[in-house]
Amino acid sequence: MSTFNRSIPLWGLFLCLGLAAGPANAEIKMGVVNFQKLLEDAPQTKTAMQALENEFAPRRRELLTLQNDLKARDDKLQKEGAVMSEADRAKAEKTLRDQQREFSRKAGEFQDDAGTRKNEEIGKVQRYLVTEIQAYATAQGYDLVLGDGVFFAKGPLDITANVLAVLATKPASLPASAPTSAAPAKPPAATTPPAKNPK
Repeated sequence: MSTFNRSIPLWGLFLCLGLAAGPANAEIKMGVVNFQKLLEDAPQTKTAMQALENEFAPRRRELLTLQNDLKARDDKLQKEGAVMSEADRAKAEKTLRDQQREFSRKAGEFQDDAGTRKNEEIGKVQRYLVTEIQAYATAQGYDLVLGDGVFFAKGPLDITANVLAVLATKPASLPASAPTSAAPAKPPAATTPPAKNPK
């Protein structure tokens, strides 16, 4: 999957520093989530990608069949072209060019459609993961959970594995509509940008 880049706003860092500078007896529970790892390893992501694979499998097979057919026609023309009449060879070459253009058009449409659908599904998964992180943080009493942009965090602060463990207990397929009112309002640090393809 491709990388999923987000930045933490400066006010979030100032907030973090302000909390740390509070009363000595006030303990702030903080955590860090490696969102990219969460996105790559979540069962919901794998289920969504498998569903996309199944959705586009018939068109992929059709393109492979067309590609193999074009290669066979091209090979035949290369072998038999020398003994064909000029008119027959010109007709065969034109037919082959037309079919190659049609293949290129269909292949381009396939790539565009597959890319658009992948971004849509990854976007859904990203929004779902944000709500799950928020729910986990609330349930576990975290005051602050940071995401991408953290360059170092001690082991106990990294709650990625904990959130993954919770996700493993949830249905692998996303809900029909992602929850919106049940979860607390998304902080700016968790805002989901336009999706990129995870690898």
